[in-house]
Amino acid sequence: MNDLLTLNSPHKNFEGIKKIDEFGVEYWKARELMPLLGYSKWSNFDSVVIEKAKIACKNSDQAIKNHFADIGKMIIIATGTARETSRVVKDYKLSRYACYLIAQNGDSSKQEIALAQTYFAIQTRRQEIFQQLDEGEQRLFLRGKVKTHNKKLNATAYSAGVKNFGKFNNAGYLGLYGMNKSRVQQKKRIGDDDVLDRAGSTELAANLFRITQTDEKLKREKVKGEGKAVFTHLVVGEKVRESIKDIGGTMPEDLAVEPHIKKLEQLKRKQLKNKNKVLK
Repeated sequence: MNDLLTLNSPHKNFEGIKKIDEFGVEYWKARELMPLLGYSKWSNFDSVVIEKAKIACKNSDQAIKNHFADIGKMIIIATGTARETSRVVKDYKLSRYACYLIAQNGDSSKQEIALAQTYFAIQTRRQEIFQQLDEGEQRLFLRGKVKTHNKKLNATAYSAGVKNFGKFNNAGYLGLYGMNKSRVQQKKRIGDDDVLDRAGSTELAANLFRITQTDEKLKREKVKGEGKAVFTHLVVGEKVRESIKDIGGTMPEDLAVEPHIKKLEQLKRKQLKNKNKVLK
């Protein structure tokens, strides 16, 4: 029966089926990942490939439950009878590392497995590299991502009918910071500087999550009308704020102010210039 309950993923690639939980942590669902790896039967995928990946996880001194979280759910498979019949549909919430291990333990003769091995190896390595960056380098990277995704969000908002972008963007700040942008600037005593140009990596990451999730929600729910788009931005910001509070994090308005990002960019350019001189 489980094999017949396999979810058909509407996504075409690994990044497309990636999800973000309420704490901002990325994950994949095993049943959505399965067809992208060339498997059609859950029983084979679970008992062979996932089990091997779990063993590899344990052998690498990692806690299996941290990477293969059980998210099975009960479904009704027979109704209208004297007794309803239900069954648990097994599934896993997989970390990027779990996906990497699954790909490494899949059937290497499958082209899909080869592609997955390359993808998750590269992405896992990118994550490792990012974690090794110092605070300044992380700020530069995240500020760039925020700018890129803000442009995408504004394009989506425009398509939804937004004309007043000051109002739309302020809704995001109000949700995440509990105050509008000008109040955040006053509280942080940064004058007219852009809030995100003076934010550290933690604050930038929270804003990046707010921006990307608002963009996805506007698209997914086909939001139309400026009022509805503004409200959506506010709600997403509030959800991110609630998540920070739930895990005991520091509220973004209370995070330390950093030197302007332009100063950091100038410093990095100077360091690169000096490095090039030495190499010559």
